[in-house]
Amino acid sequence: MSEHRIIDVAAGILWQDGRFLAVRRPPGTSMAGYWEFPGGKVEPGESAERALVRELDEELGVRARQMEFARVARHDYDHVSVRLHFFHVREVDGEPEPREGQEMAWLMPGVPCDLTFLPADEDILAEIIGLSAPGGEM
Repeated sequence: MSEHRIIDVAAGILWQDGRFLAVRRPPGTSMAGYWEFPGGKVEPGESAERALVRELDEELGVRARQMEFARVARHDYDHVSVRLHFFHVREVDGEPEPREGQEMAWLMPGVPCDLTFLPADEDILAEIIGLSAPGGEM
């Protein structure tokens, strides 16, 4: 397999009342219809943390106030490789509202999920779903 270019992406696991937020990619976008954690590409010269703050504002109209690093994961798609920087977002200013045509769903940890997530998000989703109690956020 040849090396793909690597795109850095920041993704937020937004927690509210013991639930976490998933968003569905809207029609007309790459991988439309898949669910994912909100976030987006890290711009040149931008930190992953700063990119996530920017993306959450652009996509959902919220400002992250309390974030903690979760992990970095790499996923190779056929056309590109992504390096995902995951953060738990435990406090935001504002109420998340979809601004880019995406759907939203609040999910419970420890409860099986029947939404189809992007392959790059599946490992961390499995960890979250594997949590035993709704109050036991990661």
